[in-house]
Amino acid sequence: MTFLVGWLQRTVPATAQERSAALWSFAYFFTLLAGYYVLRPMRDQMGIAGGVKNLPWLFTATFLSLLVAQPLYGALVARLPRVRFVPIVYHFFVANLVLFWVLLIFDVEKVIVARVFFVWVSVFNLFAVAVFWSFMADLFTAEQGKRLFGFIGAGGTAGALLGPVLTIWLSAPLGPVNLLITAAVFLEAAVFCVHRIERAADARTEVDPRGQRVGGGAFAALPELIRSPYLLGVAAWVSLLSFGATIAYFAQANIVSASIHGAANQTRLFAGIDLAVGLLSLATQVFATGKFLKRFGTGIAAAALPTVYVVGFAAVAIAPVLSVVVTLQVAQRWMNFAIANPARQVFFTVVAREEKYKAKNLIDVVIYRGSDALYGWVYDSLQALGLKLGAIALCALPVAAGWLILSTALGRTQERLTTKTVDEGAPR
Repeated sequence: MTFLVGWLQRTVPATAQERSAALWSFAYFFTLLAGYYVLRPMRDQMGIAGGVKNLPWLFTATFLSLLVAQPLYGALVARLPRVRFVPIVYHFFVANLVLFWVLLIFDVEKVIVARVFFVWVSVFNLFAVAVFWSFMADLFTAEQGKRLFGFIGAGGTAGALLGPVLTIWLSAPLGPVNLLITAAVFLEAAVFCVHRIERAADARTEVDPRGQRVGGGAFAALPELIRSPYLLGVAAWVSLLSFGATIAYFAQANIVSASIHGAANQTRLFAGIDLAVGLLSLATQVFATGKFLKRFGTGIAAAALPTVYVVGFAAVAIAPVLSVVVTLQVAQRWMNFAIANPARQVFFTVVAREEKYKAKNLIDVVIYRGSDALYGWVYDSLQALGLKLGAIALCALPVAAGWLILSTALGRTQERLTTKTVDEGAPR
């Protein structure tokens, strides 16, 4: 026990009160992503089962679903305090999982349900994680975020490791459909962690934002975004994140569909990729992310991801084969989770509280999935023009280079806003 306490003190550079909130946040992200990563291999396999050529339509359907969900979420945030609306979001997703379980158990319209499930998991992933990071940006300052977001992110990575392991071990004896109940249990555990974080937050501060409504209107997110050049820059960064991820995802889907046959083999490959990403990310987040952010700042950390894409797209252009595409997929997701994503979340610690929940959700959810839909059609159009995988990767190179430049500019702006906030003593 003494060894564990000492290890935590070295690993999590925080006060005792900060450490309590950070540990429960770690557990919150762990349970959240464990549940998602139980579902992810099923989603990817169902995406292929529904037809690779239908993926652009599925991405578009996801975006349209988010356009409907965003103002509903905005209304929820405006009317309820944080301590109430965060659990409501996760309870809603649990109810959805139970419904999918019933439909799949009774074999109701399997192809249609598979396509709807693909869209639902894509919506759930972004909403659930966006709500988590909005909560974190509301809970911690920029300085605390640099120290703690790497460790907190490691909780999600640990959950991302457990999820595919459970999928591999349990999919045969339980059947993939029954794993939906496993994911639902993880989500309810996440809600428990939310309540514990609120108690830890109350203990470490005299301010009680959990009992205060965020306020504003259901459609406030768009005006907040438009009037802030900084948030527009973050939105562009997230759109470019989608660009890189979508090109890599479509490349993976097409080459796996052509190279590996059988749902079980494809699901095992996807789970193996998730496992590799999780191991690399966890080691980095626990031992290096906090030090990297403190030493180099958010700009360099955010730029690490487009740097991976520049190198990766160049490699795919030279050798468009399964091993290279899978390596790019592992490398970009590793760098995103371990370095770039914690930096991106620190970007939001310097904006107003309402912007953390509404504009941030618009950026992380609607703009991201809207970009997914757009870039899915871009990939499809490039294929229709006769471009092969290597040529598409070559076209993506200059976009990744521009993304790299934007990352450093956002980092400088975030540091300036942090200094301004501290100097003015503005409330968070």
